[in-house]
Amino acid sequence: MVLSNRSRLSYKLKFAARHPDQILPYIRRVCVDAWLRANSRSHVDYYRSVMRYKATRNLESAVGSRSREQWVQFGQMQSDYLIEHGLKPTDRVLEIGCGNLRAGRHLIGYLDPGHYYGIDISPEILLSAQQVIVEDQLQDKLPQLNIVTDLTLGFFPGSYFNVVHANSVFTHCPIEVIEQCIANVGRIMAPGAMFDFTYYRAAGDEYQVHHEDFYYRTETLTGLAAKYGFTAQLMDDWHDPWDNQPKLRLTARK
Repeated sequence: MVLSNRSRLSYKLKFAARHPDQILPYIRRVCVDAWLRANSRSHVDYYRSVMRYKATRNLESAVGSRSREQWVQFGQMQSDYLIEHGLKPTDRVLEIGCGNLRAGRHLIGYLDPGHYYGIDISPEILLSAQQVIVEDQLQDKLPQLNIVTDLTLGFFPGSYFNVVHANSVFTHCPIEVIEQCIANVGRIMAPGAMFDFTYYRAAGDEYQVHHEDFYYRTETLTGLAAKYGFTAQLMDDWHDPWDNQPKLRLTARK
């Protein structure tokens, strides 16, 4: 299912008529968004501020979950999907936008020690991820967590990861950030590796909402993949029951 264009005035007016209790929170969000953008030097800097703002109010919401229960369920679903698609304990996994280990906690427990790497732009969320490692007693699995300021991935070794995973990351990225990632991820992928990511799909014109949610045509993303030597496959067996985010899988073109 493709959502209506949330950037259009007609959508906003209809939503307000159906949900009058959301009008004041919407106005507050617009004001906060304008203030954060005015005090940011780049999109990554801006979105790091968004995460800080959200994390101080509701941690589950900050990482894209509506409740603790959904956080648990969705993390398990992501991990199960990768395992069903052949993920082995010996594989090395990089999770881009690992958050507070919604999926990572399951992957860490499944993988061999030292085989999980998570990166994120938010120091507050990564501190929460450290607490999850303690709570789940995953210290002996030696997970690696790193803060980043871009997606050039330059500090990772070449041909290293068997699986790269990014759920609900490109949904919050302008196209130049997505291209930066796709342009650089191939260097760190081992032969036969796959890169899975989700996105918000646009039915027509591509658009953004609050400079935070970005909607793209599938053809735009598959075209970027082809530009950098990847074959892109839309994963029809992936079903996101909460946000309707499709999943693309990139593999090196043979």
